Amino acid sequence: MKKNYLLLIGILMFLGLVAAMIASPFVVSETDLDAERMRFYEDGSMARAPFPPLKDDLLGTDQDGRSLGSLILIGTKDTLIIIFSITLIRYLISIPLALLGSEKKGTSHWIITMLHTFFSAIPTLIAAIIFINLPFLIFSTTRFIWAIFILAFIEVGRTSHLFQQQAHDLSQKEFIRVAIVQGNSQFGLIFRHYIPYMLPNIVSNFFVDLGRVTVLIGQLGLFSIFVSQKFVELDNGFGELQNTSHNWATLLGETRYAILSAPWIPIVPALALFYAMLTFNIIGEGLRRRFSKTAQYL
Repeated sequence: MKKNYLLLIGILMFLGLVAAMIASPFVVSETDLDAERMRFYEDGSMARAPFPPLKDDLLGTDQDGRSLGSLILIGTKDTLIIIFSITLIRYLISIPLALLGSEKKGTSHWIITMLHTFFSAIPTLIAAIIFINLPFLIFSTTRFIWAIFILAFIEVGRTSHLFQQQAHDLSQKEFIRVAIVQGNSQFGLIFRHYIPYMLPNIVSNFFVDLGRVTVLIGQLGLFSIFVSQKFVELDNGFGELQNTSHNWATLLGETRYAILSAPWIPIVPALALFYAMLTFNIIGEGLRRRFSKTAQYL
């Protein structure tokens, strides 16, 4: 049997993300995130932030003199929480809808068709920008939760449509017809037959969608639209949106203006997002190959 090196590489890359998430509180101290706009050296010279890579910091610093390596490490946890939360909620909605609409009729089928038709006509990024910037969300104290659910819901139509088609194809199999003749109810069919046979494809697609969500939050970051924001009132009745996280999309959006003067500042979080996206896609493709024999059998 051939070894699945692609899946192995993906798992190792994912373990790197997990290791960074676990190690960050022990490796990064609060002082590492303090602003250090000026540095004075023993030879009497001085330098102003941002400081380039490899001089005093491996990945360089941002405009405030904070180590980008430390910011990336400390932001790993928040980034993964956002990505997994969006994808998990999407699948918790999509899978029941798809299974209940496997016969392509009834309320579930109508909901899937409506969502898939509507959101297919609007690019995901544009839909995300429109819905996340709704006025009631900007001022909401639960904006983070709303943003997570909105980003999850935007592609529910696509994922539920995909799984509905798979469930419909499965319903035409002989063993499903036999199970119906044996007296299995719809829920009995779902838990005894549909879910076990669809699970490998669901898992592989889940990791591919993790990659899609990673790209989406990175794109939103480029437009300075962040999931982890809150509205803070200032003096004279004014207010502003302030970020509450060091997740990588936030770092990318806050530093994109420095692409000409200090290109390493936006490049570092962009590479971190690319690494995460590549990791999830490699795992998804590795799982697809791993389960390909099961799919051929079905």
